[in-house]
Amino acid sequence: MYHKYWKRFFDFIFAFVGLLILAVPILIIALIIKATSPEPVFFVQDRVGRGGRIFRVIKFRTMKIQKKNTSSITIAGDKRVTPIGRFLRRWKLDEIPQLWNVLKGEMSFVGPRPDVPGYADRLRRDDRRVLLLRPGITGPSTLKYANEEEILAQVEDPVRFNDEVIFPDKVRINLGYLDNCSFKNDLFYIWETILLILKNK
Repeated sequence: MYHKYWKRFFDFIFAFVGLLILAVPILIIALIIKATSPEPVFFVQDRVGRGGRIFRVIKFRTMKIQKKNTSSITIAGDKRVTPIGRFLRRWKLDEIPQLWNVLKGEMSFVGPRPDVPGYADRLRRDDRRVLLLRPGITGPSTLKYANEEEILAQVEDPVRFNDEVIFPDKVRINLGYLDNCSFKNDLFYIWETILLILKNK
């Protein structure tokens, strides 16, 4: 893996610049969310970070707030997603506030997506090496499962399919990323993510 300090330097600089450039769009999106719903603008949730430490991830809220506990799994056509939320999720705009997590060092631009508490407990033996990585906004497993919501919508038991098929495969992919991490690869995953978003046009 290329030197962790260079990776952190890249994350910090571009997260800082990104927040400055996107300050106005962030404000506009926040105002639209607030104008279309009385609920909070941001969705803040505990996630598992590097070394198994818990941190608070921040995203634009795209779903209605449920009074009782519901699944953390989202499928295509989920009625919890708001109209503006569907737009934000399609263009990945709901992820923008995570630049703050990157700036703070809780996340990286590239790495495994941060899981909710509980999933890290399922990691055994060599799989626990995934926790050496900072969670990322994008990465190889994120790109492979870019249509995860559509995949889950087609199976009989989405939660079970995620736990028994998708989660283990993501762990395998992320271990491969850990063993072959490089600046060149990170730039490739970022570029592929941009292209994927533009394809949604």
